[in-house]
Amino acid sequence: MSIEALEKFIQSQEIRARIVRLNVPTPTVDSAAKAVGTSVDQIVKSLLFLVESQPILVISPGTNRVDRKKIAQHFGVGQKKVKLADPLTILAVTGYEVGAVPPFGHLQRLAVILEESIFKQELIYAGGGSTEALLEIRPEEILRVTGATLLNLHMESETD
Repeated sequence: MSIEALEKFIQSQEIRARIVRLNVPTPTVDSAAKAVGTSVDQIVKSLLFLVESQPILVISPGTNRVDRKKIAQHFGVGQKKVKLADPLTILAVTGYEVGAVPPFGHLQRLAVILEESIFKQELIYAGGGSTEALLEIRPEEILRVTGATLLNLHMESETD
């Protein structure tokens, strides 16, 4: 899939968002924040997990680690049944490569979990269909478009 496919999806679904095309690749949260001139707190990642082989998209702040145990609890399965998808699976399921996965507009409709802390930001940047593009959008719009479930998936550490 491509930036153009994502743009068509955004237009066809009347999604209030815009794709920011960049002249540099943004493979990390830091590089993405730098490219659009914002803080790392406004960058989110779209991660594909397999829960008992079913693909689930998790949208989380880019600096947070996602707690697989909380995903397992939500679905009522053991933690070993929750795995991060490999790059080939991500491409096959979403149509996008790692680092470019948007929150919607995939090859197949996915169940989505939104880490509730993304609502601390008024405006966020997500994968934009290419490593040289980001999607500028409000968290509420992702929730509206995806029908996501809100969960606290933040992995607690000794310093939290």
